[in-house]
Amino acid sequence: MKYKANILFSVGSALFILLSCNTKPKTQKEERSAEPSRPNIIFILADDMGIGDLGCYGQEYIKTPHIDRMASEGMRFTQFYAGSTVCAPSRASLMTGQHTGVTHVRGNGEFPLLETDTTVAQLLRQQGYSTAMYGKWGLGLEGTAGEPQKKGWEHFTGHLHHVDAHYQRPDSLWRLKDGKLQKFATPENSYSNEIFAQDALQFIKQQPEDKPFFLYLSFTIPHAELVVANEYMQPYLDDKGESVFTPETAHPDGKHYGPQPYPKAAYAAMVSSIDHYTGQVLQQLREKGIDKNTLVIFSSDNGTHVEGGRSMDDVAFFNSSSNYKGVKRDMYEGGIHEPFIVRWPGQVKPGQESDHIAAFWDVLPTLAELGGVEKTPENINGISFVPELLDQGKQPQHEYLYWEFYEQGGKQAVRKQNWKAVRLNIKKDPDAPIELYDLSADPAETQNIADKHPDIVAEMENIMQEAHTPSPLFSF
Repeated sequence: MKYKANILFSVGSALFILLSCNTKPKTQKEERSAEPSRPNIIFILADDMGIGDLGCYGQEYIKTPHIDRMASEGMRFTQFYAGSTVCAPSRASLMTGQHTGVTHVRGNGEFPLLETDTTVAQLLRQQGYSTAMYGKWGLGLEGTAGEPQKKGWEHFTGHLHHVDAHYQRPDSLWRLKDGKLQKFATPENSYSNEIFAQDALQFIKQQPEDKPFFLYLSFTIPHAELVVANEYMQPYLDDKGESVFTPETAHPDGKHYGPQPYPKAAYAAMVSSIDHYTGQVLQQLREKGIDKNTLVIFSSDNGTHVEGGRSMDDVAFFNSSSNYKGVKRDMYEGGIHEPFIVRWPGQVKPGQESDHIAAFWDVLPTLAELGGVEKTPENINGISFVPELLDQGKQPQHEYLYWEFYEQGGKQAVRKQNWKAVRLNIKKDPDAPIELYDLSADPAETQNIADKHPDIVAEMENIMQEAHTPSPLFSF
């Protein structure tokens, strides 16, 4: 069911969303007069941002006016999931249209995409799109089959290795020049995400009007090193230069991530910085006059983190996971249930809220359909949600969504309609008990009702066996 939402935004305060149900069928007069042409496509991805970190999803303390406006001008999904609960497999799912029971990259580490893996960038480039990626890649180092230029990207500036992306002021980055990767030194004390944003803006400026483009802007914020430019920190500091979110527990120097005296203020500043970059992109589209033919998507790769000085108390303070249980590395909703916003003026009607259940592996078939791709790879798990976006025809539904994860003892999860199943510690006990939750009545997953529904538990166990395929790299 869809809802029309009148959204009132107030900087620095809670957002109030007044929803009025509208189930009246569209009349013929309401149909669009013409089919949309192939749009430019921009996918903006946050790194470790919780669904509750944005104003349009209920955030009260962190200012995100540009993303909130983007939601008011498009469609805000309430049941959208990341590909995994950590970055590399989540991004692999996004790029390949496969869930983690199938995709080659199922965890963080030295695991590049295969030569046989086809990405959404490759499909769109074959259709004549210019392709550019700025930010965190993490799906193939130099010399592997997963190098960006081998996976459809014509332009690239960013991190090849996910660990390099831990640091907000790296001394070097990679860039594609004449189709080859080159490492270059960054300006002293520069912030990598500022470089990514500026390269993206320049790319948009340079694009000809007669050729569509696909831009993937994969930021490294608000990931664990809580280091951010002073301009974004200022709104969260008082007149003494101290955090407005007292008490704060400082993160000391000498750790993996850089020091930060005010982790809560820095985290808020990082979220606001990605909002600022998103606003710059939207403004650039308006200035170039291509706003109405550009589809812009905003999401996050997994739930919020408790690293780099950030604690569970901080997560609770900001309500970063919204009303959901868990954070990054959890298979509970807080680890994988993400913000997902789509804006396409004139095609995606403004002020919409969608409860369509979807995940990152649906992005490839969706963008492929919009980009004119006639045939997608046969081994994908995704289903296009174009009917949901454009309100045209019946939207096909998944029979289920499936995830598997290999850290912390091994985990599996399944969502089927309103049922959610979670299995933990599989490496220790392959027959570990399955937890079962009814998300319609218990979205916070507080009541394990497995003992009351043995038939549903048996069905979920069968799905876990069916959805999992053997992997040469990952094993429970």
